[in-house]
Amino acid sequence: MHVSYLASGSSGNCTYIETPKRKILVDCGLSGKKIAGLMTKIDRNLADVDTILVTHEHRDHVHGLGVLARKYHMDLYANEATWKAMDHIIGNVKTEQKHIFEMGQVLTLGDVDIQSFGVSHDAAEPQFYSFHHEGKQMVMLTDTGYVSDRLRGLLRDADAYLIESNHDLELLRMGGYPWSLKQRILGDEGHLSNEDGAAAIAEMLGDRTKRIYLGHLSKDNNIKTLAHHTAESILMQKGMGVNEDFFVYDTDPDEPTELFRV
Repeated sequence: MHVSYLASGSSGNCTYIETPKRKILVDCGLSGKKIAGLMTKIDRNLADVDTILVTHEHRDHVHGLGVLARKYHMDLYANEATWKAMDHIIGNVKTEQKHIFEMGQVLTLGDVDIQSFGVSHDAAEPQFYSFHHEGKQMVMLTDTGYVSDRLRGLLRDADAYLIESNHDLELLRMGGYPWSLKQRILGDEGHLSNEDGAAAIAEMLGDRTKRIYLGHLSKDNNIKTLAHHTAESILMQKGMGVNEDFFVYDTDPDEPTELFRV
């Protein structure tokens, strides 16, 4: 299984996942043209993608969804509540392209098994995904105000993680956002801070874990070095210092990560 986080942040989210039999996007939160350009940067063709999974209906996750579905005739998967919430946003999509993938279910597409799980975010019914292929597992977990004990147990010991590291608490509190927006971000249906994301990953990673990506970094309320320092400090406090066994990476809203193998 090969993965690239094409974009991760409030300006747009999109992930590419490839197995020998499937080529999948998770979310299309940028324009179709922008996503096509990002795919070119990892030497892949958007026209080869057969499936799009949707996490929730916010525009930074579905902005280009309708355009790509109509142009490339891809199959789209989301839960029923998300379909109802985003139908008016994405425009007309053929009925045969629209599929229901409910929270808590496992969907098998060719040679990859996809497990959906709920998160705590201010959307209709937000869910993220864990991908399983040939004994390897990759977990995507962003856009959530907290990570429950149940979820930490469910997602423990994956080979790779994308974990939210949205904001530094002090930068957010001292920044220029209106108080109502700060409350939303800090709330149980908002976004994980650097500290909360690192604490969650420290309880989930295991002997198999080799890659940790910090996702959905805020351009206004975070700095990559702060996110890295916080993650590494918390992991070291728990006796899991960053070493040759696993590595912490960041994502960039404007540049795809390398196409890495899980």
